[in-house]
Amino acid sequence: MDLLRFITAGSVDDGKSTLIGRLLYDSKSIMIDQLAAIEKQSKNKEQGEIDLALLTDGLRAEREQGITIDVAYKYFSTPKRKFIIADAPGHIQYTRNMVTGASTADLAIILIDARNGVVEQTRRHSIITSLLNIPHVVVAINKMDLVDYSQDVYNNIVIDYAEVAKSLGLKDVTYIPLSAAFGDNIVEKSPKLAWYEGAPLLEFLESVEVDKDINLADPRFPVQYVIRPQTDDLHDYRGYAGKVISGIYKKGDAITVLPSGRTSTISAIEHNGKQVEEVFAPQSAILHLEDDIDISRGDIIVKSDNLPKLTQELEVVLCWMDSKPLVAGNKYLLQINSKVVKSVIKEIEYKLDVNTLQKTEATSAALNDVIKVKIKTASPVPYDSYSDLRENGGAILIDETSHVTVGACMIQ
Repeated sequence: MDLLRFITAGSVDDGKSTLIGRLLYDSKSIMIDQLAAIEKQSKNKEQGEIDLALLTDGLRAEREQGITIDVAYKYFSTPKRKFIIADAPGHIQYTRNMVTGASTADLAIILIDARNGVVEQTRRHSIITSLLNIPHVVVAINKMDLVDYSQDVYNNIVIDYAEVAKSLGLKDVTYIPLSAAFGDNIVEKSPKLAWYEGAPLLEFLESVEVDKDINLADPRFPVQYVIRPQTDDLHDYRGYAGKVISGIYKKGDAITVLPSGRTSTISAIEHNGKQVEEVFAPQSAILHLEDDIDISRGDIIVKSDNLPKLTQELEVVLCWMDSKPLVAGNKYLLQINSKVVKSVIKEIEYKLDVNTLQKTEATSAALNDVIKVKIKTASPVPYDSYSDLRENGGAILIDETSHVTVGACMIQ
């Protein structure tokens, strides 16, 4: 059974938490004791209704304010697929939280209140979705019950959002009218929305194809661990363990190890404790090489006829996540997959307005800012452009003293 990771985003009170609660409730993915707990806490208990938003707004501060302020991860499954949901906050001061939740998402659900249509926060969330290169977008037009399930309202929002999608280059966009509060078009098609010919939300999430999003053309294998048991039985065993983040590796392939540039040939491949002829993304494996060459954690094994870029000068769009400002000259650890190198911020090129995509000059970055910077690394870094292969184009900046993640990077 495959896995779909998706994120929900929208303005405050668009119904994100209620939507997720409805998905969990209607797909019978709630534990009995959990259901009993939220029934006790529900504000609408007098009317016999439960507040489904309480399933995700788990922090006390969130409940007091009636908003989502952190990324809440929920897990559920149906007979067809497993799901991981990231419920991201809508406030602009939590841009970093949305970036965190969206960084591994296959799909984004952008909620729009049918009464309000496309608003500034809709554009901002769409811009972040575009920056993070999320391949699939669902525009969930919620609260259709408050506009009498009007097809005209739905059509007008579709027309407005199509302009946003076109300007951002969002290609795979699906529009679904629904009412999270009453369950219309969540799990089953609603007779109140009989004019809508598409699938309800859950059916669409079960059927959207994500296998095609996996890059099988550019083989990349970051080494996570070098296995050298050095026992009597396995005296000469030397295996390189990691995850195939893209591409296909076969026994006999000519490979290059970066950043050293040393070459060899794959002599054997292990997967799930067995010898196999090939492995492909996103499988984990152990590669064996014909030559004993110096390889350590953080190196990347690639095919010799398909090399990534290798440089010490990186141009990066990043979301700043620290309360301390980012200024040129600051030093951080940069981590891309399992490779960690020392780095310095050479230059801040501009600040990006996540509401309008307008670029402005900047000499520093504050919490939640999105900026373009030039980074110099202490040693060469093998990478692909984030827009081409985000598995090998995404990185993080780490504070050298506190080891806190302070920046989410998209290498250009």
